[in-house]
Amino acid sequence: MTGMAAPVVLDVPVPDGDATPVLRRAIEQASSYKGRAVLIRLQQGDYHIYRTSSSPYLYYISNTASAEENPDPTKHIGIWLKDMKNITVDGGGARFVTHGEMTPFVIDGCENVTMKNFSLVAADPSVPEMTVVSTDANSITARVTAGSDYEIEDGAFYWKGEGWRFGGGIAQVFYPQTNVTNRCESPLTGVTKAIELDEGLVRFNYGCTPGFKTGEVYQMRHSFRTEACGFIHQSKDVKLENIKFHFLGNFGIVGQYSENLTYEKLYCAPEWGSGRTCAGFADFVQMSGCKGKIRILDSYFEGAHDDPINIHGTHLKVMEYVSDKQVKVRFMHGQSYGFEAFYKGDEVEFVDAHSLRCLQPARVKAVERIDDYEILLTLDRAVNGNVKTAENVSVENVTWTPEVEIRNNYFSRIPTRGILVTTRRKVVIEDNVFYRIPMSGVLVSDDARGWYESGPVRDVTIRRNLFMECGSPVIAVMPENDRYEGAVHRNVRIEANRFVIRQGGEAVSARATDGLIIRDNYISVAGDGSVSPDAFFRTEDCKDVTISGNRCGRSLR
Repeated sequence: MTGMAAPVVLDVPVPDGDATPVLRRAIEQASSYKGRAVLIRLQQGDYHIYRTSSSPYLYYISNTASAEENPDPTKHIGIWLKDMKNITVDGGGARFVTHGEMTPFVIDGCENVTMKNFSLVAADPSVPEMTVVSTDANSITARVTAGSDYEIEDGAFYWKGEGWRFGGGIAQVFYPQTNVTNRCESPLTGVTKAIELDEGLVRFNYGCTPGFKTGEVYQMRHSFRTEACGFIHQSKDVKLENIKFHFLGNFGIVGQYSENLTYEKLYCAPEWGSGRTCAGFADFVQMSGCKGKIRILDSYFEGAHDDPINIHGTHLKVMEYVSDKQVKVRFMHGQSYGFEAFYKGDEVEFVDAHSLRCLQPARVKAVERIDDYEILLTLDRAVNGNVKTAENVSVENVTWTPEVEIRNNYFSRIPTRGILVTTRRKVVIEDNVFYRIPMSGVLVSDDARGWYESGPVRDVTIRRNLFMECGSPVIAVMPENDRYEGAVHRNVRIEANRFVIRQGGEAVSARATDGLIIRDNYISVAGDGSVSPDAFFRTEDCKDVTISGNRCGRSLR
């Protein structure tokens, strides 16, 4: 038996100044080995990567920015692995420091790639922060968090970084006593004058009494997802391991039309000692149109501005039946467009947008891109009459739907949901902790009229998780159909979970789901009143439902 050849090792010492060109040369050298195993080995120390010396390339990334928000979707890439095989980037404890809004890494058209053992921070995080230190009738005084920069011009306050600046924006408030964040009005709204009292200490005057309180921490940002922290595109067998993402700027890590992605021992949270409370501009992990197996294991997610994990496909709306076997489809949500959503040989389904039921399956024989929004599909069979007469029809790519394993992770300091997942392959969500997620800890949706995030689930197990004071319903199986013509989702098992919820909250709410099992869960309830476990489960338009063995008691709080 012959063992694999030892990899070529390329050592990249910590350079003085800008590391971007040094890393680019190392990657070019690795690429020259044409698929032979290569280890790019870094060292402990700071590798500074700059937007100004990055590699610009136009990528259309799902769930980012519309053409109106960002007319030029060019990404500015620090570490760019393109059309490579058998590559390992071992940081060895390295710390990447980004400068300017950029996409720190892209893995495109690659196979068998591992990135591991490093951390990522921003010199100028595009979610600056400040803490309210005092208030009075018409003003607040705030301490700007270290690492957040600003300027005041004629009484107007602006956050700034390397190549970016904004005033106003949108905000979240962090409550240190409870480790909770909520979306809120920006404290820069309604400011009549900003006055610097000392370096990093600013008084904001208002024309009315502000509602802010001492000790609250405000995280602010503009709303444009112009870059992503990482982009894994049309790649296979990719692993991110033992990486500390202390700031995921402008968007999170996106896997798009890729196969077999593993995220293990990721730490998405602010850097210890930085004073920061936010680690993510938006989502942490977004999976759009992937296949194979998605595994998210042994990781820590704290301090995002949107959902930590969102796994879905994309519904494209049928605009025209060009011929018996040809249809024109269109991206409908402004923040998802331009990317390749179909390939020759893919299986697809025509879906009624109102019932979310499959009308007809087909296979793609040819794909023609018409423009950034519309695609012409040639199919292997004629489109049925019931499809053509339906009021509103979308197409889902069934081939690009992944199996999902999300196990042994921790979620906290999140303003929205914990996990969103809609895929027809097997899903296991097991042994996770969801701490004070203000909306649902787990949401199983599916829609073809809003975000257009597909599709139905067929085999979901949510087991042995701890849900601590999450929003209601804690687990929501809620497809966005507005007409019931049969089940959208099937075979959902919710078992042996622990819920700590407030009186009146729901542990599970499900609709349009057949084969629903809710069993052996334990619910701790705060407050007085009924503690019957059945009071915490709600179903609508569901069949073959089993609710058994659930117990209920009082919490200690």
